[in-house]
Amino acid sequence: MKKTNSKKVTSWLLTAVFLAFMTVFSLFDQPSALAQSEIPPVTTEFTSTPIVSPPLVIPQTILPVNTVAANVQRLLATNECVGCNLVEAQLDNANLQAANLAGANLQKAELEKANLQGTNLTSANLQGVDLSKANLAGANLQGANLFDADLEAANLLGADLQGANLQKADLQKTNLTNANIQGANLLGADLEDALIPPGFTNQYQ
Repeated sequence: MKKTNSKKVTSWLLTAVFLAFMTVFSLFDQPSALAQSEIPPVTTEFTSTPIVSPPLVIPQTILPVNTVAANVQRLLATNECVGCNLVEAQLDNANLQAANLAGANLQKAELEKANLQGTNLTSANLQGVDLSKANLAGANLQGANLFDADLEAANLLGADLQGANLQKADLQKTNLTNANIQGANLLGADLEDALIPPGFTNQYQ
């Protein structure tokens, strides 16, 4: 009986030692297993550098910021177009009274019979412009370029033409009464039948 009990005790002890050993082993092995499960698998992939083609360059047509037509509309709507491009603009009979056109480029524009009374045309380019029969009474044309301009029968009563370039301008039958033409260049200008300020002598003729 004692032998049987000792065998049982020995068996229990061995079982207990074995279980204890397995428990300890599993505890030591668990962090490793956890670590292995937590570390994501490293996949080695071949990454090739993509070949980037240069962007397709499409030539752009560069348009002026404002076309002459747009500037004409602006002028007629606001009565102002300082320094803008009005080359060869069609403004016959236009009412531009007291408009601000300082520094504007009106080269070869059509302004026949236009109303420019009191208009600011300081330093404007009016080369070759058609201002025949236009009303420019009291207009400010200081430093304006009127080279070869057509001013036949235009009304320049009291206009300020100080320092203006009227070289080769057509001033036939033009009314220059009380106009200020001090320092104006009238070389080759046609003043036939023009109404000129009293005491005026054309030093260029």
